[in-house]
Amino acid sequence: MTANVHLFDHPLVQHKLTLLRKKETSTTSFRRLLNEIGSLMAYEVTRDMPMHEVEIETPLEKMRSRLIDGKKLVFVPILRAGMGLLDGFLSVVPGARVGHIGLYRDPKTLVAVEYYFKMPSGMKERDAIVLDPMLATGHSAVAAVERLKEAHPRSIRFVCLVSSPQGIATLRQAHPDVPIYTASVDRELNDHAYILPGLGDAGDRIFGTK
Repeated sequence: MTANVHLFDHPLVQHKLTLLRKKETSTTSFRRLLNEIGSLMAYEVTRDMPMHEVEIETPLEKMRSRLIDGKKLVFVPILRAGMGLLDGFLSVVPGARVGHIGLYRDPKTLVAVEYYFKMPSGMKERDAIVLDPMLATGHSAVAAVERLKEAHPRSIRFVCLVSSPQGIATLRQAHPDVPIYTASVDRELNDHAYILPGLGDAGDRIFGTK
């Protein structure tokens, strides 16, 4: 893979992604599978998260042991499709805070337009993980990371399910310091900026809208 681009190639992730891609997969199954994939991705993307030692008492004696610093972690779904990954991540790190970035893509210009931004306090001490199922043109990802950087988090990672070569190139050019985690780099974008072969519109499939 390209530098700073990490591929989730675990068989369980790839298996569930295949089921997500199928057009006959129902809204209920799509949500469940996305939640399950989110949990699996969370394990990988938090692999090098900071930890701290605490003193605990086992049934036999006291000891020092490590905990992930969940209160320093913030998950940032890009509305609305990013919400589909959030529960899976929270099931792994329930102590994480949640920020939200609301963006929509102008259908004519394909430029990302912001309509909502809300982050927890103390972002300078937090590691941010941005969640969005699709990295297509990369415009929304670039805008989200740019806006997030104004809050000065300690670090930023970007997690998506399916990406395009164009989207990866766009995000890497604008924010080379932000690692990208994806389960698949698909072939290309079509004339409407949808990923091919992709899985359709993730938001529509999560929420049952057309």
